[in-house]
Amino acid sequence: VDAFQAWCGLCKPVVNLFQKIRNEVGSDLLHFAVAEVDSIDALEKYRGQCEPVFLFYAGGELVAVVRGADAPLLQKTILEQL
Repeated sequence: VDAFQAWCGLCKPVVNLFQKIRNEVGSDLLHFAVAEVDSIDALEKYRGQCEPVFLFYAGGELVAVVRGADAPLLQKTILEQL
């Protein structure tokens, strides 16, 4: 989940990375979503930050968090979680 604030928008450069990985591992294993933290109370702790935050969930549980648009770290985290 790309958790973002309305004033800074989605982290568009990372979307291409997610699409590439999704094509490589299969669409059934990886799902990408976006969430505007300003409108979701459960994500309140991610408000007021000027860096992208990526939340990784498995089985409905938060399993990893990556702060910043660090493509190698995001790719590593995705592959480890899969």
